[in-house]
Amino acid sequence: MIVESNTICAIATAHGKGAIAVIRISGEKTKEIISAIFHPYKKQTDWLQEGYKIHYGEIRNNGETIDSVLVSVFNSPNSYTGEDSVEISCHASSYIQNEILNLLIENGARLAHPGEFTQRAFLNKKLDLSQAEAVADLIASDSAASHNLAISQMKGGYAKELKDLRDVLLNFLSLLELELDFSEEDLEFADRSQLMGLCNDLTKRVEKLVASFKLGNAIKQGVPVCIVGEPNVGKSTLLNAILNEDKAIVSSIPGTTRDVIEDTIVIGGVTFRFVDTAGIRETDNEIEKIGIQRTFENIDKANFIFVLFDITADKKDIQQTISEIKRRTKDKKIFLIINKIDLVPDYQKAITKDDFQGMSDNDEFLYISAKENKYVDLLIEKLLAEVNASSISQEDAIVTNFRHYEALQHALESLHNIDEGFQNGLTNDLISLELRQVLHYLGEITGEISEEEMLGNIFAHFCVGK
Repeated sequence: MIVESNTICAIATAHGKGAIAVIRISGEKTKEIISAIFHPYKKQTDWLQEGYKIHYGEIRNNGETIDSVLVSVFNSPNSYTGEDSVEISCHASSYIQNEILNLLIENGARLAHPGEFTQRAFLNKKLDLSQAEAVADLIASDSAASHNLAISQMKGGYAKELKDLRDVLLNFLSLLELELDFSEEDLEFADRSQLMGLCNDLTKRVEKLVASFKLGNAIKQGVPVCIVGEPNVGKSTLLNAILNEDKAIVSSIPGTTRDVIEDTIVIGGVTFRFVDTAGIRETDNEIEKIGIQRTFENIDKANFIFVLFDITADKKDIQQTISEIKRRTKDKKIFLIINKIDLVPDYQKAITKDDFQGMSDNDEFLYISAKENKYVDLLIEKLLAEVNASSISQEDAIVTNFRHYEALQHALESLHNIDEGFQNGLTNDLISLELRQVLHYLGEITGEISEEEMLGNIFAHFCVGK
């Protein structure tokens, strides 16, 4: 973990061709360093003392002009890092950027490590740990839904909620341990019924947060949708229709797709990962068997399953496929899709949902023609309605970070132990131990309790300059 108080610098913009680049500086020697190399056009002796203004001038090295730049000054403690900071906007020539970096280093700065600016913001209490991690999510967001989740995380709504509850639990823990100090006098300082009510309330909130991780992680990584069915039912054609490109090879020969084909697309502000899989059937071909095994592996990972059937297929074969998919998918959302309706004029009477056993009210049943792109848009509308991303606002408390998810699961386990302890007459010292565990895991989320190794690992995955 980087905790030095020295001054750091880094290029904050992406490498490559562009008009403008931004170089960031932060630390105790920031003003001393920038004043040594920057010469404002407007002669003003106190220009560095007045923050939150942009100054136009030149970066010079021994009197030689490197570039005309804009310099933004942010005074401690009201900056992103909480330290004196400066941002230099220069032309995006790699030569200019490197020359300015070299000048900063020569005058006392050093190159920042990945995520060190945000790490300093955390260490200087400008952000809690969950908000700091959300910065990386915000940068990586590639859809409206993932952006909203990152903004929600940065606002620290659910972390604040947990922190408030943690403070109340800390108060009860203090009272319980006070009772232990006066155990011989048999005094009771903590109201047991009130503590039980608090723990029940916290349990419900933590359970809700844990349950939200499935949606939050899916939106962050891309909602996985697996397209399955027997060979030659039109899985690859449907994938191409959804992506609006010829991603998968389409052939009338059964078993054309022998491996997983995957691509992502943003629909309605949500990133989806569609996976076209090998056709499910009995086969002696070893390569095709491996592809079919991977099909079932992707079914296990997916949030939604598109099960395609050929409208001209035998209903017994369709029933067998439905039963096999149902056996493996348990509570996952299934879309049973009758394809190739262009081959049968009166398709709604040829096959109906009532023809098959094991169908639940939760299962979607649709007719499409992937080849003619007919009703594919309706299928996508129903998929979006299931994700319900339009209802996700920046105020929602949705867990997207696996580290937070693990901490919440551990906290939930300790809360259940506390509940059982009350029912079984557990002694104060053991209840106190479990309370400490809850406090520890909730504190890990916001960084009130954090290990040096964990912090180093978190910020090491940030981009340089952030």
